[in-house]
Amino acid sequence: MKNNEFHSGDNGPKPLKRLVRADKGREPYHGKYEADPSEYHGKYEADPSEYHGKYEADPSEYHGKYEAEPSQYHGKHEAPPKPQPRYVPQPHEKGVQAASHGSKKQKHGKKAKKQNALVNGLIKFASVAAALVISFTLTLNIPILSDKENGGNISIINYIKNLKPAAKEGELDKSGIQNNLNLDPDAVEVDYNDGLDLPQLIEGQYSILVLGFEPDEYNTDVMWVVQFDIGHGKLNILQIPRDTCLPDYTSSVTRKFNSIYTMGDPTINPPIQRTVNAVQENFGIPIDAYVTTTCDDIVEIVDIIGGIPIHIDNEIVFEPDKVIPEGDVTLDGNQAVWFMRFRKEWLTGDIGRMQNQRRFMAAAMNKLMNIVEDEGRIKLYSYIKEIYDKDLMYTDLSVGDLGKIADFASTISMEDAQVNMVPGEDAKFYAADGNAYSVYSVHKQATIDLLNKYYRPYQKIMTSLDTSIVELVTDYEYELYDDTGATLDELENATEPVRDPNAIPWRKEE
Repeated sequence: MKNNEFHSGDNGPKPLKRLVRADKGREPYHGKYEADPSEYHGKYEADPSEYHGKYEADPSEYHGKYEAEPSQYHGKHEAPPKPQPRYVPQPHEKGVQAASHGSKKQKHGKKAKKQNALVNGLIKFASVAAALVISFTLTLNIPILSDKENGGNISIINYIKNLKPAAKEGELDKSGIQNNLNLDPDAVEVDYNDGLDLPQLIEGQYSILVLGFEPDEYNTDVMWVVQFDIGHGKLNILQIPRDTCLPDYTSSVTRKFNSIYTMGDPTINPPIQRTVNAVQENFGIPIDAYVTTTCDDIVEIVDIIGGIPIHIDNEIVFEPDKVIPEGDVTLDGNQAVWFMRFRKEWLTGDIGRMQNQRRFMAAAMNKLMNIVEDEGRIKLYSYIKEIYDKDLMYTDLSVGDLGKIADFASTISMEDAQVNMVPGEDAKFYAADGNAYSVYSVHKQATIDLLNKYYRPYQKIMTSLDTSIVELVTDYEYELYDDTGATLDELENATEPVRDPNAIPWRKEE
């Protein structure tokens, strides 16, 4: 860079000043007494303020280590270290001090070694434990076991989740219904996944047949189809009256539904399969699983979860010594059974009992939601596990599937849970023994319409050719029960069934 191109405002180094050429006619000299004062700066020829060497400048003007006084320089590597005071023990302390100092050093060394050994040991133990846990986890998740139900292999952890120790009724044969599902391609896509990861016949729904046995465990007293419509976030419950007449499914002289389990086709086993077949062939609902229980089991189940809060409009006297008081009560296990089985004073008999069972369902669902809200889902699962472990119900649901269903059920609102009863009316069945028995005759078309509306969300429309229903009465006397649908929200505040004014209550009998 040329000197005339440099600008003082730039950040680069300043250019050296040009030497001033001496006059041509004068030989230059820079001694103090012959040169201009501004051209020379030696100590003996320049002013004292213009030079700062130690031997030529005043002592106060220079501070280099080797030219300044020791007290005037403090650079780390050039200044001498400050002397440190040394502790001199007293005569009476010399032996103690030396011994103490040596002992402390020795103790400190041993302690440090022990600590290092402990830390190293813990690290080794943690490493081995972590390796074992990882190996064990990998082993549990490797598909090394044969899956007889679905084919292929399955991991140990999934095998445990899929165990069905409570399947005392046996396993259902689903091969027949699988070939006759009649899926509606307009209602659901072929590869649809509802996300619940259940072994479903139809993706998007899961249907469970619930049977409650009488105390003698011979006939069924409660028959519900509980269907979880997972795709739409709904719960639909179908009540089948115990007196429903299905002439082709039981050898009972009355031909009632409640005898199918015990007196159905003896070539069909296990017995639960007989009832499942009757439901699928008459009502067109594919059954994924079953749950059976007895009155004694219900007593303990209700007690485990802490009872069922409900409002009783009027005192219920199941037997003289089995009374449920009126008002807001929490039914214990025994009272719950009395409440669901009571029918003596209802004007409509068994239908009145089914209406009361609806109220119980609404109260039980509300209890389920309160458990989740107040105690948490983990507590709900602990109740389910206790019920499962005590064999208080028989079911082919695995422990894992029960948890998934309970979790889904707890998210359903009371407004999205619907209860319906099979449409029909009271009728007489003239049996082979020459006697006429009171039964419940199904209204075929009304039943088909109900099933299409609520219980076949992903199947094609059901027709009269798709059901085995037999009508005993075609000239209906009434259609009172053709539309009995109600949500659990509505049933929660429903009143008791109408009482028969001519019925003599237990408390009034002599």
